[in-house]
Amino acid sequence: MDLRKLKKLIDLVEESGITELEVTEGEEKVRIAKQKTQAMPVVSTMPAAAAAEAAPAEAKPPPAAEPKGHVVKAPMVGTFYRSSAPGAKPFVDVGQTVAVGDTLCVIEAMKLMNEIETDCAGTITSILVENGQPVEYGEPLFVIE
Repeated sequence: MDLRKLKKLIDLVEESGITELEVTEGEEKVRIAKQKTQAMPVVSTMPAAAAAEAAPAEAKPPPAAEPKGHVVKAPMVGTFYRSSAPGAKPFVDVGQTVAVGDTLCVIEAMKLMNEIETDCAGTITSILVENGQPVEYGEPLFVIE
């Protein structure tokens, strides 16, 4: 993709009310996103195959009050699911004891189901996201004490 096209796309994002634009052209994929704290857009260009494996690097600002205990955060952007299939039993519930490596949930990103495991042992004291809700990178999902 040539520089003139990229410049036009950046101008389009800056002038419009949109915050993100993604264009795939052949083997190339371009993603332009406005950062929430800056007016200048971010541009990344990579082959479409590499883009499918890359996780977006944008981070949501931390919540006003961080929950007490160990917070498990989303390692990627995607859709949060408490179970492996619709109608299936959730991986974990509030009050359940978990060990390091236990699966807590699944985040679907770009048609791939990614199992999210706990990195500490303890008891689930809070589930901070609703089933089927989109999540952002770094968003708190669970609290374990």
